[in-house]
Amino acid sequence: MSDNWGFDTAAIHAGTAPDPATGARQVPIYQTTAYVFKDAAHAARLFGLQEVGYIYSRLTNPTVAALQARVAELEGGAGAVCCSSGHAAQIMALFPLMGPGRNIVASTRLYGGTITQFSQTIKRFGWGVKFVDLDDPQAVRAAVDDDTRAIFCESISNPGGYVTDIPAVARIADEVGLPLIVDNTLATPWLCKPIELGATLVVHSLTKYITGNGTVTGGVIVDSGRFDWSASGKFPSLSEPEPAYHGLKFHETFGALAYTFHGIAIGLRDLGMTMNPQAAHYTLMGIETLGLRMARHVENAQKVAEWLENDPRVTSVTYAGLASSPWNETARRVYPKGAGALFTFSIKGGYDAAVKLVDNLKLFSHVANLGDSRSLVIHSASTTHSQLTDEQKIAAGAGPDVVRLSIGIEDAADIIADLDQALAAATA
Repeated sequence: MSDNWGFDTAAIHAGTAPDPATGARQVPIYQTTAYVFKDAAHAARLFGLQEVGYIYSRLTNPTVAALQARVAELEGGAGAVCCSSGHAAQIMALFPLMGPGRNIVASTRLYGGTITQFSQTIKRFGWGVKFVDLDDPQAVRAAVDDDTRAIFCESISNPGGYVTDIPAVARIADEVGLPLIVDNTLATPWLCKPIELGATLVVHSLTKYITGNGTVTGGVIVDSGRFDWSASGKFPSLSEPEPAYHGLKFHETFGALAYTFHGIAIGLRDLGMTMNPQAAHYTLMGIETLGLRMARHVENAQKVAEWLENDPRVTSVTYAGLASSPWNETARRVYPKGAGALFTFSIKGGYDAAVKLVDNLKLFSHVANLGDSRSLVIHSASTTHSQLTDEQKIAAGAGPDVVRLSIGIEDAADIIADLDQALAAATA
């Protein structure tokens, strides 16, 4: 590993030296449940967190460890913990911070499944959420109270592709002494490194752009290693004695890696949201071409968005890369390589026309996924956001006439031609 490597070099080499046993150049799939201890003393040291090593694959696995190291390097973090999905990563990220009666402040512009997870499911843990417009600093500050334990946002939001001014939100988080958690799934570290912009934690659905081929699910939490978990007394899981480890204090013992060690030793141990080694292997291979793919994704998205904006059958396009977008200035400042490849557009004819367009696309795949090398489409109001109220759908950018596009890496002319014929059918 080298601090001087460029992004594409790190995407291929970080965390993955040749296998010491065989010399294998690609990271092997360590398809094993358990690992043999050297002796009883060695086992005791591992279980007591006195030595780092492999115990059981619910906790640690060499293939998964290689992926964790690579993502941490690309995001500029101190450490990372992989898990079974992006949704698992969100729960894992909150787990060391929260407790009954505690809450988070979250953006109103989030993926519909995340809104449901935060507004409904986490209530079963006794956790709460306050949704606010993160473009309004005063609203964010006003939402924070004595029980707030984190601020959560997406770097580029799903489904609208709206961009977040991460440095501005990070300044507020610093003012109120809270960690900022940024879901960087849509931007990836190629477009944006939230830790460099002030974020404490970064989460990803590895299922999307980072793997890039629609084969596996996975999630990751990357820790900046910069937050003082002991300063306020608000994070006892990290600052106070842990009964399960004979009173060990994670922050005192592990310093910058406290959150990462807690994620493995407590989070994966007790929640069991483990990534399997084959999924880690596919994701490692996908990351190798991340920079190449993202450049093409963004180039195509810009062309498609500009074409749609000039089409009379379209009423609006949300892509932040357009000069007409209210988020264009933020995109150019915070995301200089581009505004990603996911956005929505509204079609004349409302709900029925939107559904008809989806049904008439041929090159696009109609799936509940994004970030694939293929171009993907979905009508969010009737699918991914269907569990939300009408008001929540509109706030999230998933109104009845809205279609979400995830622009792939095919030839841009073919993508546009497919949209053209489908628009003709939908608005005839």
